[in-house]
Amino acid sequence: MIHIRLSNEADVQHIVTFQIEMAKETEGVELIPEVIKKGVLAVYRDPAKGKYIVAMDNERVVGSLMLTPEWSDWRNCWVMWIQSVYILPEFREIGVFKSMYNYVLENVAMSDDVSGLRLYVDRTNLKAIQVYKKMGMDGNHYQLFEWMKQKSE
Repeated sequence: MIHIRLSNEADVQHIVTFQIEMAKETEGVELIPEVIKKGVLAVYRDPAKGKYIVAMDNERVVGSLMLTPEWSDWRNCWVMWIQSVYILPEFREIGVFKSMYNYVLENVAMSDDVSGLRLYVDRTNLKAIQVYKKMGMDGNHYQLFEWMKQKSE
């Protein structure tokens, strides 16, 4: 049975591995494990950066997602961004993400200072887009733009 919980530092290596696999699978990008580990640890060391939620099958971590807060001056409260979603392949299509999403949704519903959820997805990740639509999310309102500075090698 799948159990959802707030992550702790004992989950770091699982999350690092999941991020490396997700980048490879969804965008064909090879991430640097040491950089990812520092990034994941930074979230645990500074809760303002976000928090991780994990899905457990007995004692095994089988999925994770990260929540990051965005302050909305229009709403005078927080909007939580879901990002870095990864579920082990053998645990997909059996409701693991749905359980994680419902866990997050329940926590948002009980919070007076969080108004909703957002996420972004690579537009070529059609499977994920279908899952998010099934969860009742709507991708019609905003379009995401970005600019990222290039790291010097």
